[in-house]
Amino acid sequence: MIGSVLRLTLRGLRDMALHPWAQVFTLAAVTLVTLLAGLFLMLVFNVNQELLRNRGQVQFQVYWKPGAPEAVVEKQWEEIKRLDGLKTMDTYTPKRALADLAGALGEAGDFGWLEGQNPLPYSATLSFALPADKLAEGWNLALLARLKNMDHVDKVHFNPLQMDLAKGWIALTRAVVWPVIGFLALIVALVVSNTIRLSLLTRLDEVEILSLVGARPWYIRWPLLTGGAVQGLLGSVLALGGLKLAQMALKDALNFPPLFLRIDYLPAGQAVLLCAVVTGVGLVSSFVAVRK
Repeated sequence: MIGSVLRLTLRGLRDMALHPWAQVFTLAAVTLVTLLAGLFLMLVFNVNQELLRNRGQVQFQVYWKPGAPEAVVEKQWEEIKRLDGLKTMDTYTPKRALADLAGALGEAGDFGWLEGQNPLPYSATLSFALPADKLAEGWNLALLARLKNMDHVDKVHFNPLQMDLAKGWIALTRAVVWPVIGFLALIVALVVSNTIRLSLLTRLDEVEILSLVGARPWYIRWPLLTGGAVQGLLGSVLALGGLKLAQMALKDALNFPPLFLRIDYLPAGQAVLLCAVVTGVGLVSSFVAVRK
């Protein structure tokens, strides 16, 4: 049985060369549709990431007591870096904080007279993301208490409204992004399916002859299913390659004020899913076309 399946699979691959132009045009159509879908999906992914980065996070500002030991503060910074959900962390020594303040004030920021008696404390700005398992009430209060209870910490600033804003923004992006991705998958499925089914019209005579001589349905279908799956797989792989080239060319196209939007490539999970969907559509559309 396995030997028969392998032989029919190889036959399906060889049969693709019998109608080269039909295969080339079909592959080009599948690649183009998948590339357009990938570009739109990459745009949605990057916009969603940027919105969550700016709106879907909660910030804490931590200030240590003046004169806190440097070694203790740096050890606590390392401990904070291991907290769940931490996205970004900016730390400020008294020297750096004073230099940043002087730079912001321009010519009026001459603090040379404070040399050796800097009154600014150690501080840190923490940004936490809100994954689904952290949306429970009280998460922010527990984190606030943990930060306040650290040795030598003087005060922690936190805006409770950010929590509500982050929750609402995450809910909004999920309500919008996933329906858009589902609609996009449906469009890709319809276009790829119709394209592959049209390409099989060139082999109707072959199917009818095999049916007349008594060939079993699975014997007729398997090579055609192989061809449809290969078309979907090759088309999606070529589209992902073209998508990577487009991302490399456009990665900094929007990275300017006030957007500062860097275009990243699709995450591995979404790229594999796109490839699997197109391959599966090619397989299913071939089966439907042969069945009819």
